Amino acid sequence: MYDLIGVLLLNGLAWGLIIALIALGLSIIFGLLDFINVAHGDLFMIGAVLAWTTVDVTGNFWIAFVLVPLIGFAAGCLIERGIMRPVENSPALSIVASFGLSLILQEGVRATFGTTPKRLMDPLGVTIEIFGFQYEAYRLLAALIAALAIAGFFLFLKRTKLGTWMRAVRQDREMAIAMGVPADRIFMFTFGIGAALAMLGGVVAAPITSVEFRLGLDVLPLCFIAVIIGGLGNLPGTAAAAVLLAVMEGLITSVAEPTTARIVSLVAMSVVLLVRPNGIFAPARR
Repeated sequence: MYDLIGVLLLNGLAWGLIIALIALGLSIIFGLLDFINVAHGDLFMIGAVLAWTTVDVTGNFWIAFVLVPLIGFAAGCLIERGIMRPVENSPALSIVASFGLSLILQEGVRATFGTTPKRLMDPLGVTIEIFGFQYEAYRLLAALIAALAIAGFFLFLKRTKLGTWMRAVRQDREMAIAMGVPADRIFMFTFGIGAALAMLGGVVAAPITSVEFRLGLDVLPLCFIAVIIGGLGNLPGTAAAAVLLAVMEGLITSVAEPTTARIVSLVAMSVVLLVRPNGIFAPARR
């Protein structure tokens, strides 16, 4: 029994780090642009589809780790400039625009990729014995890649000029603009980074999940729950909440239906909103 729990914890940790990677992209877009990107889960789905396509065309899965985030960054910049920028001053229109983008991405993938879920073969094809079970080595590698990507993202925010500008605009937009920070370019760059993180998450997740046009529909709610529980704009809190939620849902799924696990997450989110509206990782107000 305890061996099984150990394996479930590893599964939850790997999936939670992937969700954290995606949720961070969602959080920086919301925190900097005040924009709720309903299509964020579909960007994750596009990343998984592009990973499958890369393997289908080149036979090499690892190329996708370089190619897909670059495509995601470019696509994010184009989306911000061409779709989101014209409606940035209207919250209602921005939600409608992102919902329309979500439908376009889903239907576009369904028309070209098909409706049948596809499986990507384990790129390592190696198992190791953990807790008496044969465990896929790629899941551990996926957790490591996601963790390194998250650490690299935080280092970028802390140690680079662009990262400093992003933090400055997020904390005080007017003051940052007055100090000469090119806010328009930072907005575009931020959306590009958020899209790249989501698509990278899709690449990492592709070998451990089914690849289909509805893949983002299950991921997006969990990302939003993580952002709310971790605290709006609290990036470390979002990452921690994503891992905790994934581990919790994984353990609950072992004894109940997945729907029950998601209900528990929603109840937890509701409690946090009532008790600590700023998130469980936000400093307590005195």
